[in-house]
Order: sequence, then structure tokens, then C-alpha cells
Amino acid sequence: MALFSLFNVVTAPASAYETGQAVAPDTMAERVKACVICHTPQDKVGSDAYYPRIAGKPAGYLYHQLQNFRDGRRNYTAMTNLLDPLSDDYIKKIAQYFSEQHPAYAPLASTAVTPALFERGQVLIHQGDPAKNIPACVACHGTALLGVAPFIPGLLGLPRDYINAQFGAMRNGTRRNAAPDCMAEIAQHLSSEDINSVATWLSAQKISSGDQPATSLPNLMPLKCGSVSSVKSVDIVNSEVAK
Repeated sequence: MALFSLFNVVTAPASAYETGQAVAPDTMAERVKACVICHTPQDKVGSDAYYPRIAGKPAGYLYHQLQNFRDGRRNYTAMTNLLDPLSDDYIKKIAQYFSEQHPAYAPLASTAVTPALFERGQVLIHQGDPAKNIPACVACHGTALLGVAPFIPGLLGLPRDYINAQFGAMRNGTRRNAAPDCMAEIAQHLSSEDINSVATWLSAQKISSGDQPATSLPNLMPLKCGSVSSVKSVDIVNSEVAK
């Protein structure tokens, strides 16, 4: 049902007009109704998977993640089946639509942590660990950790368990990005304790509903990232500039 709703809505109006049936407005909001069944304004746990909030994330980032699911770099059968028939252009439109939605963030649940764990997370976020070849998170995700449009996602407003799970998926290869996969490289250098400390610190930070991704970084990124520099990113850049 979800696949039919998303893919066939483009052709549905014509057949409906021919038969005299009522027609829903042909808008992106109508087309992505299949998406918002699972991806609501807040992160949620489903019976089969964790469904993150996608509203408000940078268009280029969403575009690449949709491509990754469609092309097998990320493993979730339902998403792959949903996206498999869709072109890059259609996926780009979906990404741009959700990037423009900015619902308020729900307060994150407080978690009891040890001071040492919290301090280690703060150090990794702001300073990294040069001895382990781990750059600071702020070097790529912005000093406010809200991401950098159009390709780099924010790190705030995410539950600790979700962050832990994503790092785990990058470490074991079930979540991959375009090569060179900088996040997979970083994940290999992080210990389980480091990952938990980063996830714990990030999930404890407050984020306001009006907060937006930065538009640029003050310095070059410390690692090459295919999801930022790939040739396919050009279309998203041009689209953002043209708005």
C-alpha cells in the first residue's frame, strides 16, 4: 500500500480524471503521505524498526540517504522496495520537501550518566582524539552541531539509543555511504565506550524548534566524505542556490 501510494500517485490523477473520480491535490504533501505514516515529526520506535524524524534535515543529506536505501548501501527491505522504482530526480524532490519542514522538537528523556562518561563525550565532540585519528564532531557538523546545509546532518535532537545504533551499523557495514565513507572510518576508530559517551552527551543537549543548519563551515573538513563531494551532489547544490 505504501509503495503504491508513493510511486503511482504521479499517474493516478490522469486515470481518475478519465473516470470522473474525485482527485486528491497533486502536491508533494499528498505524494509523501506514505512516508509520514512511519516518519512522524518526532523519532519513534515501531514494531519492526526505529523510525527517525526526517523533517528539517538538510536536503542533500536526505537525498543521499534515500539513494543509499534504494541502491543497497543501507539495509532495510521496506525502504529499498519503496524507493526502488523512483528516479534520482523524484528522490531529490522528496528530500527537498522534507528539508523545508520544521516541526518543533519534543523534549528528550533525561538519562542518568557518570561524570566521566559525559566528560569523555564532550571532549570527543569538541576536540576529537588525535591519538586515535578521531576528528571533533564540530569540525564537520558545525559548531552548534545543527548540521551544514545541504549535505551534513545535525546531531542534536536525537535519542541516545538511535545514535548508538547508527554508529554500530556503520562499524559492522550495514549502513554505508558513498565512498570515501568518512563516518565508517571514524566509527572504526571509536571504542564502544567512546560511542556511548558521544551518544550520551549529544542526547542530553537541548534544541529549539527554530534552530537551523549552518550554511557553511569555517574550515575545510578533516576527512574526505563521498556523501559531500560526490558528483551526484551537484544537482542538490544547484537546486539550493536556485531557490
